[in-house]
Amino acid sequence: MAHTAAAPLDTSDRKVDRLLAHYEQSHRHPTNELIHFAAIPAIMLSIVGLLFAVHPWVAYGFVAASLVYYALLRAPVFLLTMALLTAVALGLVHAMGGLVLPVSAAIFVVAWIFQFVGHKVEGKKPSFFEDIQYLWVGPLFVLSKLFLKLGIRW
Repeated sequence: MAHTAAAPLDTSDRKVDRLLAHYEQSHRHPTNELIHFAAIPAIMLSIVGLLFAVHPWVAYGFVAASLVYYALLRAPVFLLTMALLTAVALGLVHAMGGLVLPVSAAIFVVAWIFQFVGHKVEGKKPSFFEDIQYLWVGPLFVLSKLFLKLGIRW
């Protein structure tokens, strides 16, 4: 479903639409949105890296569970895009080699600092304080905004 820049996200019967509409309520300030566009992918990468540092299969299990969550939202474009981005993240984590733990930890800390700065600017608390699933909705929010700018229907 295509969205216009001026209109809020559609709140149809799809769960993904409802989640994105709710998430958008605390992510309207342009500075906060811009911060999220950089910080959310960085946090995704860092989480995969931190879990990989624990054990590769822990990271693979997390990735698989995340993709199942996205599949259950029944938004194929998001699922395929998230699968591709996850593969890229895993490739980057593998490329970090023995530095995966310190690099991932540094990225994680810096990206979360920026996230909280963005929410300070926004004047609203992060959505995941209400419901942990919004940690998985954040990447979809970034993708939905990117798709909107590119004219991709999702």
